[in-house]
Amino acid sequence: MCKLAAAWKKRDDNLPLKTPYQALILASIIEKETAAAVERPLIGGVFTRRLKKGMLLQTDPTVIYALSEAYDGKIYKRDLRIDSPYNTYIYKGLPPTPIAMPGIAAIEAALHPSEGNALYFVAKGNQGYHHFSSNLKEHDCAVIKYLLTKQSSSYKRWCRKRPSCSACRR
Repeated sequence: MCKLAAAWKKRDDNLPLKTPYQALILASIIEKETAAAVERPLIGGVFTRRLKKGMLLQTDPTVIYALSEAYDGKIYKRDLRIDSPYNTYIYKGLPPTPIAMPGIAAIEAALHPSEGNALYFVAKGNQGYHHFSSNLKEHDCAVIKYLLTKQSSSYKRWCRKRPSCSACRR
């Protein structure tokens, strides 16, 4: 029996996934989202909660997949608006196919996601680790802290709108 089929039989109850193929798609996103094995179930949990709530997944690896050769190593605001069924910033649910070949750890994370209340995450840098947030206000502050430099116009614009954010007072 293949590993996906065996894992599917042992999946957690109450997942928003209807088929093993959907689990494979979600696992492929998890695989591309983090290099940190310890974070895979956490990211699986975020995506599971977002799917259950009918929220957009808003995950960069699906946009990168949609961009294909046009991806230059950086995602721009315009990229988040491209019309592709793989763009999870504008289309709800899972993309139509996997975006990568996931390993068994990513499949397990899709089928046994961590519990919790986090709905957002942002990369902390280049090590593959993330900051997890349960609300948009906290997430926006983490974006300021981890992605924006004090010298950028984006930093100043974001902080004007979020004066209570600790990252804006650094």
